[in-house]
Amino acid sequence: MSRIGAPQIEPVDAAGLPVAIIAARWHTTIMDGLLQGALRACQDCAAEAEVVRVPGSFELPVAAQVAASSGYHAVVALGVVIRGDTPHFDYVCRGATDQLARIAVDTAVPVGFGLLTCDTEEQALARAGLPGSTEDKGYEAAAAAIDLAGTLARIRCGGRPDPADGKRHR
Repeated sequence: MSRIGAPQIEPVDAAGLPVAIIAARWHTTIMDGLLQGALRACQDCAAEAEVVRVPGSFELPVAAQVAASSGYHAVVALGVVIRGDTPHFDYVCRGATDQLARIAVDTAVPVGFGLLTCDTEEQALARAGLPGSTEDKGYEAAAAAIDLAGTLARIRCGGRPDPADGKRHR
């Protein structure tokens, strides 16, 4: 898998930022890795994480919508869909992906995309942030959502001093 062009992920100071982590229950081992990575990113940034479990990846958008509309400043959606023998994979992946993007745009609340859409379980394990994994998509999704929440706060300030630190940001 290619990491060419991927940005370096640096934790940002997001002390007290409310973050909802919406995590599916399918594929327990992979989900445990994704969830631990997202929680670690929240801890590294001093964000306040709340975990909400949903049945599967198709249910991520409705929970993300409610979280984004309920005062969370960032939402992280974590799930796993592994290709099988039917087109079910395509429908679930497309539906969840499209709706998560729509929620982020419609609510202006960052939605970290931690939905693994893999052909094989081995690909998912490689991305799950477990010992031996080559990537940590749970951490990346949470760090990206938290980073964007800070960026949006600065944009909303319009160059006025940020109440969090008293500095002007552009």
